[in-house]
Amino acid sequence: MSDNQPQETVTPASYHALRALGWVSVGLGIAAVGLLVGTELRKRYQFSHRTPYDFYSNSDANGAGEFGMGV
Repeated sequence: MSDNQPQETVTPASYHALRALGWVSVGLGIAAVGLLVGTELRKRYQFSHRTPYDFYSNSDANGAGEFGMGV
């Protein structure tokens, strides 16, 4: 078997750079998944805490102040 073919060697500096880049991309992926899960949980929380006034077409974002006060 002849050794005429060049062998690829990874230098320690490039190995550490690639490893750091890999960990950064893993961290960014985890952060993106966390943001997606957080927004979905927030949407579900807000959806389940609606008032009866939210079913009307002219309801504004603030809602009525007297809801739930026994008036």
